[in-house]
Amino acid sequence: MKKKTLIFLILFSCVLVNGQQAYKQTMKLMGSRFDITVVAKDSIKASSYITLAVSEITRIEKLISSWDKNSETTLVNKNAGIAPVKVSKELYDLIERSISISKLTDGAFDISYASMDKIWQFNGSMTQMPNTKQIKQSVAKVGYKNIILNKEKSTVYLKQEGIKIGFGAIGKGYAADKAKALLVKKGVASGIINASGDMNTWGKQPNGEEWKVAITNPMNKNKAFALLPITNGAVVTSGNYEKFVMLNGKRYSHIIDPRTGYPSSGIISVTVFAPKAELADALATSVFVMGKEVGLNRINQLPNIECVIVDDIGKVSTSKNIKINTL
Repeated sequence: MKKKTLIFLILFSCVLVNGQQAYKQTMKLMGSRFDITVVAKDSIKASSYITLAVSEITRIEKLISSWDKNSETTLVNKNAGIAPVKVSKELYDLIERSISISKLTDGAFDISYASMDKIWQFNGSMTQMPNTKQIKQSVAKVGYKNIILNKEKSTVYLKQEGIKIGFGAIGKGYAADKAKALLVKKGVASGIINASGDMNTWGKQPNGEEWKVAITNPMNKNKAFALLPITNGAVVTSGNYEKFVMLNGKRYSHIIDPRTGYPSSGIISVTVFAPKAELADALATSVFVMGKEVGLNRINQLPNIECVIVDDIGKVSTSKNIKINTL
C-alpha cells in the first residue's frame, strides 16, 4: 500500500536544564530505521529507557508481522476461508480500529490490501500500463468488509481463501505509540519515537522549548519548506517522490488505491498531525489515495487532526486549522 519515506528532521538543543539531556539512538527495527530520543539525567538511565522501548517495538512486531510464521496475524491469514481465529485483545482491537478507519475513509485505507496482486513495478522496469482486467483482478480479494470480527469470542475471520491482512500502513505508527506509552509510564518526561517518519513526541526539549519538526520540500529534498512545533502528538508523512513510474507522460505513485488497483496521482507528499502516530499513519496514506480535495475535506471534519499536502506541481495546501511558517 505504501512505503514510508523519512523526510523529517527533529531540531533540538542539548542545553542542560536541571541536569537533563537528550540522548538519541538509531537502530533497525521492523525492517526500518528507528530513532529513539529520550531526555534523561545520564547516559546509563537513557540507555535503560531506550532498551525498554526497543523491547516493546520488538514485541509489537512479533504480534503483527505477516512474515513471522508464528505470529497471530499469520495464523489469521492461514485460516482465510477456513475458520475464525481467536486472537489477543490487543490484535483484535488494532484490527477493529483499522476497520473503523476504512469506514471513515471510504476504503482508501484497508489492511486487507495485503491480498493485492503485485502487478505494478516501481523499479524502472515498467514500460506500459497493465490492462483493465489485470488491474481489476489484482484487487479482487481486497475489501475490509470481508474481515469478520466477533467481539465476544475475540475472533477474526477472513471470508475467502487468499484474503490477507497486513499492517504496513499502520504498524510502525502503532509501535511508536506503544513505545511512547511505556516510557511515559516509566516516568520518562520527554522524548521522541521516530519510526521511519512515523513520529510521536511528548514533553519538551531539555532547554524547555517545544520539539520542532522541519518538513523537507519534496521538490528539493535538500531543503525544508516548513518548521513546525509539535507537543505531545504525532506527525507522519507519506511521500511518492522516490518511488513512482511515468507512463504515457503521467506520474503514478507506488501508493495504490486498494479499491481500484490503480496508483494514486496528483499528490507528492502528505503530512498528517494527530494525537497518535497510528491514526496519523493511516490517514496520511488515506489522503494520498482520496486526493487533495476529498482528503482535505475529510481531515477538516476530524477534531485534533491537521494535514499539509504538496501536489505534483509543488503547490502546498493545508487543512483549515494549521499555519505554516515557511523557511
